[in-house]
Amino acid sequence: MPALHLLFLACLVWGMGARTAQFRKANDRSGRCQYTFTVASPNESSCPREDQAMSAIQDLQRDSSIQHADLESTKARVRSLESLLHQMTLGRVTGTQEAQEGLQGQLGALRRERDQLETQTRDLEVAYNNLLQDKSALEEEKRQLEQENEDLARRLESSSEEVARLRRGQCPSTQYPSQDMLPGSREVSQWNLDTLAFQELKSELTEVPASQILKENPSGRPRSKEGDKGCGALVWVGEPVTLRTAETIAGKYGVWMRDPKPTHPYTQESTWRIDTVGTEIRQVFEYSQISQFEQGYPSKVHVLPRALESTGAVVYAGSLYFQGAESRTVVRYELDTETVKAEKEIPGAGYHGQFPYAWGGYTDIDLAVDESGLWVIYSTEEAKGAIVLSKLNPANLELERTWETNIRKQSVANAFVICGVLYTVSSYSSAHATVNFAYDTKTGTSKTLTIPFTNRYKYSSMIDYNPLERKLFAWDNFNMVTYDIKLLEM
Repeated sequence: MPALHLLFLACLVWGMGARTAQFRKANDRSGRCQYTFTVASPNESSCPREDQAMSAIQDLQRDSSIQHADLESTKARVRSLESLLHQMTLGRVTGTQEAQEGLQGQLGALRRERDQLETQTRDLEVAYNNLLQDKSALEEEKRQLEQENEDLARRLESSSEEVARLRRGQCPSTQYPSQDMLPGSREVSQWNLDTLAFQELKSELTEVPASQILKENPSGRPRSKEGDKGCGALVWVGEPVTLRTAETIAGKYGVWMRDPKPTHPYTQESTWRIDTVGTEIRQVFEYSQISQFEQGYPSKVHVLPRALESTGAVVYAGSLYFQGAESRTVVRYELDTETVKAEKEIPGAGYHGQFPYAWGGYTDIDLAVDESGLWVIYSTEEAKGAIVLSKLNPANLELERTWETNIRKQSVANAFVICGVLYTVSSYSSAHATVNFAYDTKTGTSKTLTIPFTNRYKYSSMIDYNPLERKLFAWDNFNMVTYDIKLLEM
């Protein structure tokens, strides 16, 4: 049987080769026997020229590699068939059954492979259909965003025209109450409050010079002496005095403060500073003396147990009060013992960019101190972005009383409290800004002002009042500055 098989294979190979090749045996000129094997080109009618020789050789090499691979595959299949035939010859019935089982196993494997390929094909078709649906959804969303962008552009153009008209003095006629008092948001609602520039423009159109206030109150006198406990209305802000400049980019904006009600071991000179650029703000630099602060040599560095957010922190009665990062929680941290004494959520307060000041910086919750104690400045959804002012218990942070103003928080650059009156600053970047609004918590009324305020370095990110020194503390574009002020006795 094996001889018969070999004869069959030899005939098969010879039959295939005879169609394309010739074999010749002859003596050469020296009389030596020489074998010659000639193959006709399947696709060339004549031999290539010399400049085409290399290309032809490469084509032949590729064809040879392909034929070699096919031949090896054929050999492998022939060997497999020979092995099965041999087993069938030796084992007869048993061999035949084993061969059938082997063939059935191979057939089952091929079927499983086919099923897997079909499953993969279906999965790919489903994924492709999903991608087409996602593409359609994205195109629709893009179209909607483009439409919204066009609407916003039209609204911006309309607002710009409104601002230009107001600057030209073409304002609607209205009657103002005596002394320019605005009893509440209802009277202001006749103006277009959706325009962020409205309040600053209105303050420019209704100037109330400090000299006029002094004339209307002949019995009063400005109070500027440090330590003077008498309260009064703000009538003048001096030029900024620079005490320190931050060394790194982390000091682009921040907060610095002194305790207006110092407790042991701290004094009136004790100073604290926080650089608020970056994430996970926890370091608080403490300086025992003003000279240390001015030279940049902290006596201690506090690491807060939780990160704070933005530039709204204050120090009062030995404790640091700050807003916890990404929350509406106010934290009281006792500096001497380095422990958290109280935490309190401000009900409904916006946070992390919901209702910041005009310059941004997550300034949604801003703490302040005046002669009467601790305050928090914020806004809520219910107030629709208007400033809400609450008096806080400094021990447990409970809200003692709350006022809702008619001043939009995102239209002003910053705010501070003096003698129970909330004051706002018109711009954080204009060199010649103004203290443009005042809200009196005693009467629940607001009025416009035009008290000059200088942003010397054109990026004021923090403005706070220190009632002990009767000064404004500010952080203006890396620089820590103070402003002298004058109050008109009430």
